[in-house]
Amino acid sequence: MSSSLRDQLLKAGLVDKAKAKEVAHKQAKQRKAKPPAADAKRKAEAARIQSERAQRDRALAAKRNAQARKNETRAQVRQLVEAHRLKRDGEIEYAFTDGNRIKRILVDAAQRAQLAAGGLVIVRYGRGYEIVPPAAAEKIRERDSAAVVLDYTQSEKAASASAEDDPYKDFEVPDDLVW
Repeated sequence: MSSSLRDQLLKAGLVDKAKAKEVAHKQAKQRKAKPPAADAKRKAEAARIQSERAQRDRALAAKRNAQARKNETRAQVRQLVEAHRLKRDGEIEYAFTDGNRIKRILVDAAQRAQLAAGGLVIVRYGRGYEIVPPAAAEKIRERDSAAVVLDYTQSEKAASASAEDDPYKDFEVPDDLVW
């Protein structure tokens, strides 16, 4: 078996036991003692890493919170539609636009008349559409305005607001005007 250099020097009598112990103690202190510059660099690096991690965690938490709010809003809209949707068992197709596409739903004659007059509103529900009263549509619009697809009451409000702002509203159009 090989023994350490210190043990070999002690056996040979070249070093006494007290001197060997003192040297071993100094070496242990040197290993434990770190240069102050390196220690400061390490602390700064650790602080930087910790701040980056905290910033990343905050961003991730904000993203999770936003997704949770979005899911909660979607659930509220779903509940409102389920609670207030009207039964559709008609055979008349009612066509309306959803963005750039023309969609159709089956309604009865009374629902068709109410939709045209603004008494009912069409909202997006899952992959389909449902009919709800205007009061429920307002609650849905507060939570998610994109869920309301067709609402003639809003277009009437916009038309009346633009009519009030019309600078030529006081001028009569002659009956015999020909374009």
